[in-house]
Amino acid sequence: MKYFSIILLGLLLSTSALAQGQIEWLKFEEAIAANAQNPKMILVDVYTDWCGWCKKMDKETFTDTKVVEYINSNFYAVKLNAEDTKRTFEFMGKTYNEAQMAAAMRVRSYPNFVIIEPKLQNIAQMPGYRPASEFLTSLDELIEKAFKPKL
Repeated sequence: MKYFSIILLGLLLSTSALAQGQIEWLKFEEAIAANAQNPKMILVDVYTDWCGWCKKMDKETFTDTKVVEYINSNFYAVKLNAEDTKRTFEFMGKTYNEAQMAAAMRVRSYPNFVIIEPKLQNIAQMPGYRPASEFLTSLDELIEKAFKPKL
């Protein structure tokens, strides 16, 4: 029994460490619901299945430990397929599919990162592939310009 407990504890710790090494991606409606309970910004990664730069972001930038930690701490992260017309959800009294939501956010290139402030009233975009350190710098600059009060 003692060995079983040690093995179980080891498995739990390794699973927990593995989960901490990934961005906690949500569906759009899950992020909106989470924001209603605990407001914070929403980062929407708008992608397509054929986009090579999107795949590069997933493989390189979104696996970087600093990026993972920063996004999980400061945002609700959402993956939104700009060509998916099947999956629908409600937002602000309207029904959207993922393609319609991407169009409503005026996304025209991929990858494109849409940041939505906690009150869900304002958005800002950050298009294009970026390596990890540049992604974090660009994200900070965008938030500063778009959402910080002007004095």
